[in-house]
This record gives sequence, C-alpha cells and structure tokens, in this order.
Amino acid sequence: MKLAIFPGTFDPFTNGHLQIVKKGLKLFDHLIIAVGENPNKEQMFSLVQRRNWIEDIFKNNNNVSVDNYQGLTIQFCKDVGAQFILRGLRSSDDFNFEKQIALVNEKLESDIQSVFVMSEESHSQISSTLVRELIRYQGDFRQFVPKEVRF
Repeated sequence: MKLAIFPGTFDPFTNGHLQIVKKGLKLFDHLIIAVGENPNKEQMFSLVQRRNWIEDIFKNNNNVSVDNYQGLTIQFCKDVGAQFILRGLRSSDDFNFEKQIALVNEKLESDIQSVFVMSEESHSQISSTLVRELIRYQGDFRQFVPKEVRF
C-alpha cells in the first residue's frame, strides 16, 4: 500500500489544499492529512477546529484520514509508516523552499520520498495567509475555502 502524508498547519484548509489532496489520491492508496502543530506560527484557529473541518470535508472518503503531530515531519512519516510526503507547489518560490526541505529529509530518511504536485492556475494564488487576512479584515473569504470551512 502506498501511504503518503500531506503535512501543513491548514490554518485554515483552503480550496488549494483540497485540490492537492484530490491529486494525491490519484497517486496514493491512502493519504494522511497531517496537521502540524508549529509553536513558531501563531494560528488563527485551534488545532481542534482545523481537524474538525478537515475530518468533515473527508468524512465520506475512506482513503483519507486526519492526524496531528509535533516535531519533524520526517519523524511523523516514520511513526505512521508513510513512504511519501505530498507537497503542493503554487510557484517557483514554493519549489525552491520545498526542494530544500526534501533534500534534507532525504538525507535523514532515504526511504521516504517527497512528491510534488502543481496546483491548478485557479488556485495558485490561494494561501492560508491570504485567507486569514481576508477573515481578519472582514473580506469575503468563502470562495477560497471548502463549504465546511465557511462560517
């Protein structure tokens, strides 16, 4: 079984994230959406809220599960037996950043491979940071997130 994790803080989960998961499900038998707890990032939404949204989005998909973790992503992969890390790329900046992380991860654990998929152009400018700004300043963010995340 090809098991991958899709790590992120998902603060909040966006349509861009949803699209990457859908692409990942074409490549892997099972995908764990791994909600990272990053003490260096100030989250707008609690870990419980973020997990609940994602679990609700994928409640009818047995090939997706949701978990959370602290620490190194590569260690979480080892802990759950994942062979792949799924990452979405919106731009060349994303690629340069993700490439550095992937190369370090490969040195730490050569049996775990990073797999990059491109976001569609319609989602290439969507980020959780942008959505948080829209929420913070009462902008209409709903078009950028799945219906389960709208409030």
